[in-house]
Amino acid sequence: MIPEEVEIRIAKYFLHMYLPDEVMRKVEEKLLPPCIWKGEEELDYDELVRWSLEIINQELDGKSFK
Repeated sequence: MIPEEVEIRIAKYFLHMYLPDEVMRKVEEKLLPPCIWKGEEELDYDELVRWSLEIINQELDGKSFK
């Protein structure tokens, strides 16, 4: 089993290296307001992840990185 910390580092690398800039901007536009205006303890991380994945899936629908 791959340690969670390793998976997180791989995911961060992939996100920053391969996600198109315009998709990353859309994710940031959606996530920054609640992250700025709410305290960390008030954030719903599951909701933030869902929002991000919805944007990424919508923007990359049918595209491949291979």
